[in-house]
Amino acid sequence: MQIQDWLMVKPLLDTGFTILPRLLWAIVLVVVTRLIAQIMQTMVNQVLVRIEPTLKHFLVQMAGILVWVVGGVATLNTLGIETTTIVAIVGATGLAIGLALQSSLSHFAAGILLISFRPFEVGDSIEGGGVSGTVVSIGLFSTAIVTGDNTRITVPNGSLFSGTLKNFTVMGTRRVDLKMDLGDRSLRPVMAELLTLVGRHPKVLTTPKPTAQLLGLAMRDRTMVSVRAWCQTGDYDAVKSDLLLMVKEYLERN
Repeated sequence: MQIQDWLMVKPLLDTGFTILPRLLWAIVLVVVTRLIAQIMQTMVNQVLVRIEPTLKHFLVQMAGILVWVVGGVATLNTLGIETTTIVAIVGATGLAIGLALQSSLSHFAAGILLISFRPFEVGDSIEGGGVSGTVVSIGLFSTAIVTGDNTRITVPNGSLFSGTLKNFTVMGTRRVDLKMDLGDRSLRPVMAELLTLVGRHPKVLTTPKPTAQLLGLAMRDRTMVSVRAWCQTGDYDAVKSDLLLMVKEYLERN
């Protein structure tokens, strides 16, 4: 090889000998990062075994992403690439995206809180966000509810978390309130007969016992009374309908 050729090749060889070790280390870092990410995700998945599946899946994925971010920065530094500017650009981009998706992020944060504090679960009957029905799924951004007429409604989590939320299922039982006008009927005998009538329903609980209360007196011999009975949450609609019919028929006969 002539001297001129050697002088042309030598810088390339020097560059190759400089880059090759860095490239090998970068490959090693990528492999190690992948292994650590898998181990971290497995550990998080095992630790959070009792956490709600949606939140657990999110945290497992975030653990893997965090490891890859750290490993990626280390790999770029190994290759001699300046990461300060890249981190600044990524940060600015993230800020811009965050501002643009502020509403969506608020629903996301609400979803995390709903899944963490669990004011309701799938299968619960709730009222919130202007919707009443049964929860069929809880996501990070929204919750799906099926109403009584079998309509599926998607409610943003922010609406559920920021407003008043009623859970009709969590306590296991519900009270059926029947308000009626007894007119000029004799109160004590009629109220006693109504309690006996309500207590005969097979799905009305014996504990707490049904009760009857005088709500008030109005003009023209109107007497407002409330009869209250307890039942299992799942039986509420059917029991209320039955009791209303039973009371109406009784008042018509008497």
